[in-house]
Amino acid sequence: MGPYFRALMGRRRAVLALLGWSVLEGVPALLSGRLVGLAVDRGFAVGDVWTGIGWLVAFALVAVLGGFGLRQVFTRLGDVVEPLRDALVTTIVRGVLHDGRSHRRQPDASAVARITRHVEVVRDATAGLLVQARALLVTTAAALVGLATTVSSLAWLVVLPVVAALVLFGLLLPSLARGQRALVMADESTAEVAGTVLLGMRDVVACGAQSHASADVVRQVDVQAGATVRMAWASALRGIVISVGGFLPLVLLLVMTPGMVAAGALTAGQVLAAVVYLSTSVQPALRRLADTTSTVVLRLAVALRRLAEAAPEVAEQTGDLVPGGDGAVELRGVTFGWGEHAEPVVRDLDLTLTRGSHLAVVGPSGIGKSTLAGLITGLLAPQAGSVLFGGVPVREVRPAERHRRIALVPQETYLFTGTVRDNLALFAPSASDEVLAAAVAAVGASEVVARLGGLDGAIGHAGGSLSAGEAQLLAAARVYACDADVVVLDEATSNLDPAAEAVVERAFAARDGILVVIAHRLSSALRADHVLVMDGGAPLLGSHERLMVESATYGDLMAAWKPAVATG
Repeated sequence: MGPYFRALMGRRRAVLALLGWSVLEGVPALLSGRLVGLAVDRGFAVGDVWTGIGWLVAFALVAVLGGFGLRQVFTRLGDVVEPLRDALVTTIVRGVLHDGRSHRRQPDASAVARITRHVEVVRDATAGLLVQARALLVTTAAALVGLATTVSSLAWLVVLPVVAALVLFGLLLPSLARGQRALVMADESTAEVAGTVLLGMRDVVACGAQSHASADVVRQVDVQAGATVRMAWASALRGIVISVGGFLPLVLLLVMTPGMVAAGALTAGQVLAAVVYLSTSVQPALRRLADTTSTVVLRLAVALRRLAEAAPEVAEQTGDLVPGGDGAVELRGVTFGWGEHAEPVVRDLDLTLTRGSHLAVVGPSGIGKSTLAGLITGLLAPQAGSVLFGGVPVREVRPAERHRRIALVPQETYLFTGTVRDNLALFAPSASDEVLAAAVAAVGASEVVARLGGLDGAIGHAGGSLSAGEAQLLAAARVYACDADVVVLDEATSNLDPAAEAVVERAFAARDGILVVIAHRLSSALRADHVLVMDGGAPLLGSHERLMVESATYGDLMAAWKPAVATG
């Protein structure tokens, strides 16, 4: 429930505005009975019709005033609930996309249900709570105060039945909560089972399993229907209990007051005032109490609980650990595959990279080299083993610290519309022009920047004025300008010629941090201190000379490579 309450606290002013207008809305409940009673006792009952009408006109004006307050409440309701929904959707989408417990690439039907159903339930329930619970408190308090000050001798006729109804209703709440949760769980299970069958329809038909799949869906629908019926019976019983608290006071009033009026203890206007307070304020408030508690509050509690079950997925991405100063990267028995039953693309990998390490990763296309980059940077979680940065799990490192100290340069370059300076300083906003110019020179991008007009030069939409190779040079300079300890170049120089690629790699290698190059050309392996060969089996790690002897895959790759196109 943390994200929920944080989102509400962020809208404190809007909530306070709702409460302020609620006071105005409650004025009719406070004065309604008294004004009607005065109209009878001081007007109609003594033959002064115009005085009676005057009091009723005053009642009408008060009702209009309360209606204006209610209108303002609904007008400002969106200022609270819409930002709340946006915040919850952001939280749950982030949790689903960074699900650390599963590495399936199949859509998560349960997660979709959480987003589309539970977030909307929370939004609607919060709106209902702000409207109904707020009105319940204001209206009930105002009506009871008005009743007590107008006809105090009749207060007990209201209090006893209402307390009895509230006690019985409280006894029903646990079963209502269980029923509501069972209904929500049944809805989710139905969505998940039906989603799984629909997504795998081809496999179902190919295996001749239509009857089995249909039976699974029908069985879950029956469970859902049963939960709905049980919840309906519980709701009906709730209605009976609330009716006792709402109508019994009126019955008692009709039985007790004729004698009191005949004895002169009460006037007709006071009796009518009590009826107005009961019928227009207290009784509707009790019905709203039943609706608010047994539907709105229960639905809100269940939905928030289900949403909170996605919070660990988010928490895995928002750790608070700080890595050690050495910034070493360690992979211990790391295994990862794209699916629960898929063949791992990384298997039992042990790797240690310390400051000054320069590693090249080579292997056929699609063998898992980019996956390894995702594991090192913490974008992916291993299915087995651990990835450590500075001695702590990389995915538990404080996000700001991880983003500052680990940089991934992908093959696809992102440049935004703005100046060259803005683009280069994206990861180092406080860097001086001298630092940016030095980064540009180090990676060999000086000519590109000069052609654009220097640091004040403009870059068009998505880098449209640049070639793919020039964009990659600027992306390399941008990362070079930041103080990242670990730099992963994931085919980040694929659009450069071999000579320019060598300049970029040597520049990063000279920074005395950790450099990992997902090789586009085998010339990268010749420049590295160590080479990791990935060929679908157990990864092999060693120097170029050693791998030429021990790895047939590496030898074949080198034999097929034409050194004439490389600059080393």
